[in-house]
Amino acid sequence: MLGRAVESYLSVRRACGFDLKCPGGLLRSFAAFSEAKGKEHVCSQIAIEWAGLSRSVHQRARRLNHVIRFARYVRTEDPHHEVPPAVFGSGQQVRPTPYIFAPDDIARLVEAAAQSSHPFRRRTYRTLFALLSCTGLRVSEAIRLRLEDITPDGMLIRHAKFRKSRLVPLHKSARDQLERYLEYRLPYAPFDNHVFVSLRGTPLAVDEVEKMFRSAVNRIGLPLRKPRPTVHSLRHTFAVRSLEASPDGRERIAKHMLALSTYLGHTKVSYTYWYLQATPELMEGIAARCESLVTGGRS
Repeated sequence: MLGRAVESYLSVRRACGFDLKCPGGLLRSFAAFSEAKGKEHVCSQIAIEWAGLSRSVHQRARRLNHVIRFARYVRTEDPHHEVPPAVFGSGQQVRPTPYIFAPDDIARLVEAAAQSSHPFRRRTYRTLFALLSCTGLRVSEAIRLRLEDITPDGMLIRHAKFRKSRLVPLHKSARDQLERYLEYRLPYAPFDNHVFVSLRGTPLAVDEVEKMFRSAVNRIGLPLRKPRPTVHSLRHTFAVRSLEASPDGRERIAKHMLALSTYLGHTKVSYTYWYLQATPELMEGIAARCESLVTGGRS
C-alpha cells in the first residue's frame, strides 16, 4: 500500500516537471523499509529510524525531509499517515560563494581552450566556452543544442531544468562566431545534428567538457583556492555582470531581475537573488541603496 502511494506521489510531481531520480529511489527504499516493519502508513518513528541509517546529519535530514514532503501529500487523503518532525534539521546546505571571472580571465580561458593539439577540438571548445560566457547557458543546455535549435530569433533551449523551454537571444557578434564554427563543424560530423560534437563525431559529454575546462584553467594559472573556478562559473559570471549592469530605480531593478531570472531559466526569482551577494561591488551597491532609502536620499 505504501509503495503504491509513493508511485502515485512521484507520478504527480513528475507531471509537474520534477525529475526526482534520487528522491524517488529514497522514497521507494523508505516504503520497502516500512512495509518490512509491517507498516502500511507513514509512521514517524519508522521514518526517523530509516533516515537515521545514513552516516551524516545532513544526509539524515535530507532523507527525512523527502518523507515529510511525501507524508504531507498522502495525509490529505488519509489521516492515518503521520508527518514526522524534522528532528535532523532542514537538510538545506548553504550555497557556496561562486567563482567570478575577471573579464581578462575569460578571454585568456577561451584562448587557452584553443591550444588543444587537434584543430577541431580547438575550434569546438573555444566556441563552446565563449558561448557559455556570453549567454549564461548551463553546460548541459549547451551540449544538448541541436542544429535546428539555432533560429533567427536566438537559441531554443528545449526541456531544460523542470522540462521548461526558453528562447535565448544571441548578439550579432556571438551569432557570427557560432555560424563560422558551424560552417567548419558540419563537414566534420555530417550525420549528427548536435551543435557541439567530439572528435568521434558524437555529442560532447559533460565530463569531457569539465576535463578540457580544468586543463585550460591550469594553463592560464588561475588560483585553485576556494571558491574554485568550474565550468559553471561562466554562467555565474554572466549573471553577476548582468546584475552589475542593472539600471537605477526600484521598478527598473525589479524588471531587470525578473528578465534575468527568465533568461537564465530559473524557476524562482529567489535563485537569481542569490547572485546579489557574489561580489563586493554588488554588496556595496545594495548597501548604498539601503542607506539612501533609510536617510531619504540625504548624504
